[in-house]
Amino acid sequence: MKGAIFFSGKYGSTEQYAKWIGEATGLPIFDIKDAGADPSKYDFLILGSSVLYYKLTIRKWARANLSKLNGRSKILFSVSGAGPSDKLERWVAASFPSQLLTQMEHVALHGRLDHSKLSWWLRKILWMGSLFNPDPQAKKEERGGFDYMDKSSIEPILKIIGQFQYSGHNT
Repeated sequence: MKGAIFFSGKYGSTEQYAKWIGEATGLPIFDIKDAGADPSKYDFLILGSSVLYYKLTIRKWARANLSKLNGRSKILFSVSGAGPSDKLERWVAASFPSQLLTQMEHVALHGRLDHSKLSWWLRKILWMGSLFNPDPQAKKEERGGFDYMDKSSIEPILKIIGQFQYSGHNT
């Protein structure tokens, strides 16, 4: 089976995970902004997306390419500071049509928040938001950033890809 990785990111964490998955599998990698990012050429798809403002950054592309995504096996990896949680699953569900969600497996990966890459305005919004965050660790991370990038966290994705390649799986 022929597969590819399609990603959408803002500050580099999602792209880094896509590259690590590509290195481990030999699959081609496409930024969804690339003209050649055509999912219809592949049997299975790995979709990577950052989470910004409680939404997946790949959501508009996924809706615009819904007919090309349907009927193909899919893995979604989301990258955020939230990590696996019910809250994150709600954000994912709000970002995709339900018919697409039922056709994919979701793996939540931790990302990075580097304040030096953020605009002054976004840093201010994060600081203001931290004032209302009851979680002391999350409050600290909103104000100072974090780096939870971990190459070994792609292992569940690699296992699923192996299952797709071995079984000729098609959802």
